Amino acid sequence: MLRTHTCGELTLADLDKEVILCGWVNKVRDKGSLVWIDLRDRYGITQITLVEGEVNQEIIQLAKTLGRENVIKVTAKVV
Repeated sequence: MLRTHTCGELTLADLDKEVILCGWVNKVRDKGSLVWIDLRDRYGITQITLVEGEVNQEIIQLAKTLGRENVIKVTAKVV
C-alpha cells in the first residue's frame, strides 16, 4: 500500500493511529533538535514533526537535507 491517508484528510479522529503519507516537501524548518516538514499532496498539507530523542538521529539529519519538491513517504503516529 502506497499510503493510508492523504494529507488533507487527517482529523482528530485519527489521533494515535499509525498512518502512511506520501507527498512533496513544501517547506523544512530546522530548529536544531526539532525539525518540521510541511508535506503537501493534491489534497492538502500535513505537518511532520521530528523531535531529537524520539526519532533516529540519522532520520533527522536526512530530513535537514530535504529541499522543496522532494518526494517522500512518511510512516508515523498522528499526534
